[in-house]
Amino acid sequence: MLQLIRKDIILQKYTLLVMLPILLLYLTLNYSVVWIGIIFCIAIIMQSFSVDEKSTSHMLLNALPYTREEIVNSKYIGAGVFTFLILLIIFLGNLIINKEIIQWKQLFLIMSIVALFVSFAFPFSYLFKSQYLLFGGIALFVLYIVTVSKFIPDLNDRIREVVGIVLSFEQSLVYVGGFVLVGLLYLFSWMISISIYKRKVF
Repeated sequence: MLQLIRKDIILQKYTLLVMLPILLLYLTLNYSVVWIGIIFCIAIIMQSFSVDEKSTSHMLLNALPYTREEIVNSKYIGAGVFTFLILLIIFLGNLIINKEIIQWKQLFLIMSIVALFVSFAFPFSYLFKSQYLLFGGIALFVLYIVTVSKFIPDLNDRIREVVGIVLSFEQSLVYVGGFVLVGLLYLFSWMISISIYKRKVF
């Protein structure tokens, strides 16, 4: 299974190299670290997932000495590895460029939102295809633009306010509870994906 994770990292190394200067550029422009982290983590995770979606790739993977459970396991563990790599780059980049240390609350929020996304995206993608998520994302973006321009002009400010409220919580117990809930959902999603992939016919 470690070889499958290594394979995903090797396949994505050029994507990471291309994304690195773009990510650092966003940091110099003082964009929200949380927003940057979420977008880049999701982008690299789903890019890695989509590489293996071709039927020929699935046939090749299933011809290798790996169980279907190990193939799914590698994707969920790989998602964690890619999230860690992106957050490490953001942490070091922000420290060097802006001379600031990212708050642990911001890192926690990024990891939680990315884990929530993966928890829904992976089972959906195993059941259907990740390209439908792309279409859905485009539709949501169009809906967002229409909402901001026609109905709620201050939507961005409201979102920032909600994020600010979440990051203002002082009690660590709140974050621990959130971490546990997200972790349980991630594990539940993991089990569902294994069940779906085991029944899949290629």
